[in-house]
Amino acid sequence: MSGHSKWSTIKRKKGVADAKRGAVFTRLAREIVMSARDGGSDIDSNFRLRLAVDKARAENMPKDNIERAIKRGAGEDKDGVVFEQITYEGYAPHGVAVMVETVTDNRNRTVSDLRHAFSKMNGNMAEPGAVGWQFERVAYFSFPSSMMNYDKAFELGIEAGANDVVEEDGDIEITAPVEAFKIIADALHKAKVQPEEAGLRLLPKQEMELDTDDTLQVLRALETIEDLDDVQNVYSNLKVSDQALAALEAA
Repeated sequence: MSGHSKWSTIKRKKGVADAKRGAVFTRLAREIVMSARDGGSDIDSNFRLRLAVDKARAENMPKDNIERAIKRGAGEDKDGVVFEQITYEGYAPHGVAVMVETVTDNRNRTVSDLRHAFSKMNGNMAEPGAVGWQFERVAYFSFPSSMMNYDKAFELGIEAGANDVVEEDGDIEITAPVEAFKIIADALHKAKVQPEEAGLRLLPKQEMELDTDDTLQVLRALETIEDLDDVQNVYSNLKVSDQALAALEAA
């Protein structure tokens, strides 16, 4: 399991994400909007929307909010707001490569907020393509092993075209080619497994390892970016050591 995934798990278990419930709902709503816009409002045929709605329900997002987001994405609720997905690139402290996925209704605001955040953390934004070549897009799923044991998860993943299935610290991760996303999502849904994370994500081709203090500095910087209203996902090539994870859990 990647270090940043472990950090995300630590934050979730410590309730850090819940401390900003409004921001969580905003991100979930935008994901639902974009999913419905791209694939329609039918949850049964739009697997991305189904997963987005399942995740929203798991976070106790009100039913009315979910339905309103679906209608907005499908064009049934014309409120004048048009969202677009934009990915930005940059460098965190110590030269760590960063990819930032956003959903925004005002790209000028988003760029301004990102530039300020990168500058504040002693990093900088980069031109398109300058950082992206260091990452590859994959289908990704993560769920507690209590939902399905490793042997069954491995069998399901491999049969569905996964590249890798790993278990660590009570969680199972499945990574696969992008084209296998729907097959694996459907297989997990049929097995009544609700992933805590499911989607297409960027994985670094090669990770960068720093000492514990520098790792913590970079993770705090990445959190600053994650907290921006328009940011959906942040990826980096930082390798988070066991020592750094221990320090994070103790914080």
